[in-house]
Amino acid sequence: MSVITTKTKGVFVIAVTPFQHDGTIDPGSIDSMVDFYFEKGADGLTILGMMGEAPKLTLEESLAVTRLTLRRASAKPVIVGVSAPGLAALGELSGKVMDMGAAGIMVAPPSSLRTDEQIINYYRSVIDTVGTETPVVLQDFPLSTGVQISTKTLGVIFDAHPNIVMLKHEDWPGLQKISDIRRAEAQGQRPVSILCGNAGVFLPEEMQRGADGAMTGFAYPEMMVDVVRLMNEGRVEEAHDIFDAYLPLIRYEQQPGLGLAVRKYLLAKRGAISSAAQRRPEIMLGESAINEIERLVSRQNRKLTFPA
Repeated sequence: MSVITTKTKGVFVIAVTPFQHDGTIDPGSIDSMVDFYFEKGADGLTILGMMGEAPKLTLEESLAVTRLTLRRASAKPVIVGVSAPGLAALGELSGKVMDMGAAGIMVAPPSSLRTDEQIINYYRSVIDTVGTETPVVLQDFPLSTGVQISTKTLGVIFDAHPNIVMLKHEDWPGLQKISDIRRAEAQGQRPVSILCGNAGVFLPEEMQRGADGAMTGFAYPEMMVDVVRLMNEGRVEEAHDIFDAYLPLIRYEQQPGLGLAVRKYLLAKRGAISSAAQRRPEIMLGESAINEIERLVSRQNRKLTFPA
């Protein structure tokens, strides 16, 4: 199994965790989901993220999902989210998934952090816990964590810890942060890979600012794959045309609270998973929402079949 580095690029899909209707993990759907993502062109996967319902899983279940995913992914890289309130739990999960063959781990800051010093000290403690040989993704998602990490503070952390090899960028607004990080790297700051989240809402602009790809979980990963490829080839207008065709569904899936239900509904509709079930507590789609999704899918298919 390959590991992530500062040179890692492409699309790493944030995977959902498939459940059966009774709330148990669905191994068959893990297999079909992994196949689906890679058939659509993903370069890697990230599991047990915020949209993977990780807080609803026991340690044993988290390890089972990791084991099943790694087995199906074969040599493809899989990053595992290990964020936890305490470092003991984080360290235990990290060690076990890396022993299984994970490509790296992803760590978001706990919501209790407020000052630059606290943030810097936290990631120092993370590296002390997981070791300097474990590739780490720093997840910068202030809309969810409430933790604001400045570009300067990120630079301090990156320079201090060479095994923090990737930034999962999902600050909002955050395009300037990408530009500032790349400018700092040109002036001597240690470079890192930057993969972006936020359901791909700003993916073309993020690529133009210097991002290396996407790490998010939109139900149509082929959109992200095509946009990243076209942007890297300098075919900017074509990339935007593809993006524009999917934008209404991207917008709909981005709804706070409801987004996971939308994503799982679409993945089930597309045959990637057998059920759209979430583990409780969950937010369910009503009839009106399902009708809206179906209308958006129909309009998207027409745009892709008959481009303007």
